[in-house]
Amino acid sequence: MAPAAVRVCCACVRWFPVVFITAVIVWSYYAYVVALCVYTVPSIAEKVIYLLIYHPILVIFLWAYAKTIFTDVWNGSVPRSVSKHPVSLLTCMWAYAKTIFTDVGSVPRSFYLTVQEINRLERERGEEAQKNILLELAKDKPILNRTHAGSARYCEKCKCIKPDRAHHCSVCGQCVLKMDHHCPWVNNCVGFTNYKYFVLFLGYGLLYCLFIAFTSLNYFIEFWTGGSSKEAVKFHVLFVFFVAMMFGISLISLFGYHIYLTCSNRSTLESFRSPIFQTGADKNGFSLGKLNNFKEVFGERKLFWFLPIFSSDRDGVSFPTLKSQTNSNSYQTMAQTPSFGDGIAYPTRTVDIPSDGLLADRQRWMEEGDADGDYNSHFNKAVSYR
Repeated sequence: MAPAAVRVCCACVRWFPVVFITAVIVWSYYAYVVALCVYTVPSIAEKVIYLLIYHPILVIFLWAYAKTIFTDVWNGSVPRSVSKHPVSLLTCMWAYAKTIFTDVGSVPRSFYLTVQEINRLERERGEEAQKNILLELAKDKPILNRTHAGSARYCEKCKCIKPDRAHHCSVCGQCVLKMDHHCPWVNNCVGFTNYKYFVLFLGYGLLYCLFIAFTSLNYFIEFWTGGSSKEAVKFHVLFVFFVAMMFGISLISLFGYHIYLTCSNRSTLESFRSPIFQTGADKNGFSLGKLNNFKEVFGERKLFWFLPIFSSDRDGVSFPTLKSQTNSNSYQTMAQTPSFGDGIAYPTRTVDIPSDGLLADRQRWMEEGDADGDYNSHFNKAVSYR
């Protein structure tokens, strides 16, 4: 383990992208409100309209960004859905302040092996024996995903059986429910509990940039062509337009990509490596149709779709599939098992017995860095812009 001083330095460095984005937002506020609206726009009515539209966009953009940053992924509890617990905006803001110090979204405790189970597993050297032990431990858990070898997914770092769609983040050092990716711009993992916030952050960030760009365009042209003598604010107006356009163009593709993933019910990891079921890899294995896919992330109540409030009815551990809803021979969708922990009850699903080995290198998910191949290089290129 690295010395404490090194870990502290690394933690500070990881906050640099967040500090940079925050500084850009603070400067853009001055450039737009003071330099443009106060000193440049001549019409009082135009100033009022711009400011009345600008500030709500800024507030909800910052709200979504902050929720994405401070919704942690390491506690094993799941936020209560406002679909069942309506709250006011004031209550949500107070709850947001508490989420800074509240960890949510990790694997429930019942999926972790006890010391006795770990020792029993590690004493076995044969793949078949290890496979049988893990299958015995996983038989009562709602698990559909498999490894390449056909066995239950097991994290050797966290010593837990991975729920469906959960992956280990090497930066956070934890398994994360429905992990999408680790985003340096928010210094946090994007997963089950904050994926909605991340998508809203991208959407409102795009809206913020486009609004600034379009409303400052005329004054940008005026300053660029030398038609104005207001040198004191010229620099800010010119650069706020350039910065808004630059970030806006970047966000268009990123926001569009995550809207596509949401409507396809895939994570970024799953788009590069399809989840594996008993019948094999299936990139559309969790797809329920575009509308139901959208509701799985944003919830049932339309009132909360576009607010940075947790509104999903899912538990982050059990995910329905079209097959589970139509094939009663393979899945017992009507039954309920006792809670595995943390107050969550999961639908009963049968465990399929695989025939391949268990802890071979080919079974491990690529984000753990335990397997070779071309996946890592392609994935790093695809998410490097984050």
